Amino acid sequence: MQHSPRFLNIVQDARSRIQETTVEEVKEKLDGEEKFVLVDVREESEFIKDHLPGALHLGKGVIERDIEDRIPDLDAPLILYCGGGFRSALAADNLQKMGYRNVRSMDGGVREWREKNYPLTRE
Repeated sequence: MQHSPRFLNIVQDARSRIQETTVEEVKEKLDGEEKFVLVDVREESEFIKDHLPGALHLGKGVIERDIEDRIPDLDAPLILYCGGGFRSALAADNLQKMGYRNVRSMDGGVREWREKNYPLTRE
């Protein structure tokens, strides 16, 4: 997908303030049953099609509005993902601005997850 230069600029700006993780690191955490909240920030139609096992859906359009009710602990370890890592970077930046202290964005997103043939679910 070809993204506009202005969109890529705001993603790069957000990435300068957030921490990212890799698809491999997330897979290791899931396999090791590490405690964290995996949040899919894609659109609902994308989430319904498939998503990472155990993921909670809070779409990019509503995450800032709904996060405090769903995850009130500002220290909860959160890993956000989307299609390629751009929307999740923007969402991670906003959650940090809201006071969440342990937020990461999964670089590569579900596209890279699929490329590695890691499991997906439709729960």
